[in-house]
Amino acid sequence: MNLPNKLTVARVILVPFFIFFLLTDIVPMSSLWALIIFILASITDALDGHIARSRNLVTNFGKFLDPLADKVLVISALVCFVQMGLAGAVPVIIIIAREFMVSGLRLVTAGEGVVVAAGIWGKLKTAFTMAAIVAILFFAVIFGADPSAYAGWLVITEQVLIWISTILTIISGLVYLNGYKSYINTDK
Repeated sequence: MNLPNKLTVARVILVPFFIFFLLTDIVPMSSLWALIIFILASITDALDGHIARSRNLVTNFGKFLDPLADKVLVISALVCFVQMGLAGAVPVIIIIAREFMVSGLRLVTAGEGVVVAAGIWGKLKTAFTMAAIVAILFFAVIFGADPSAYAGWLVITEQVLIWISTILTIISGLVYLNGYKSYINTDK
C-alpha cells in the first residue's frame, strides 16, 4: 500500500464523516466541518495522482480505486444537496448516469485490455464539480444550510454552478463515448 493508494483510501474513509457533518445539526458548525472535510478529500484527489505519476507509483489498485473514490465523494455531496434542497434532482441524475455509463464502459473494455485515460474534459468536469461543491458548501457555512433563507441571487448561483457541472459532465461523457466507439458493437 503506497502513499497515493493510502491517500485514495483516506478519501473514501472521509466520505461518511462528510455526510454526517453535512446532514446533521447536532454538532456546532457542522456545515463548516463538512466543508473542511470535503476540501481535505479533494486535496487527496489532487495529491494522489500527482504523487503516483511523479514517483512512478501507479498501481492497478490505484487505477481502480481513485476514480471510484472521486465518484463516491462527488455523488455523496450531490445527493445530500438534493435532500437539503440545494440542488435539483435532474442535474444530479444526469451526473450519476454519466458516471455509471463511463464506469460500465471501462469495465467492459478493461476485459479486452483497453484503457481510455481521463482526458481534459473529464479532468475539467471533476475539478469544476468539486469547486462548485466547495462553493455551495461555503454558502451553506456563511448563510446557513436552508436554501429558503438565501437571497435569490444565491439560489441562482448554486443552480448555475450545478448546471455548468452537468454540461461539463455531458460533454466529457460524449468524449468518453467517442473514445470507446470502436469497442461498442451493437451487433453483439
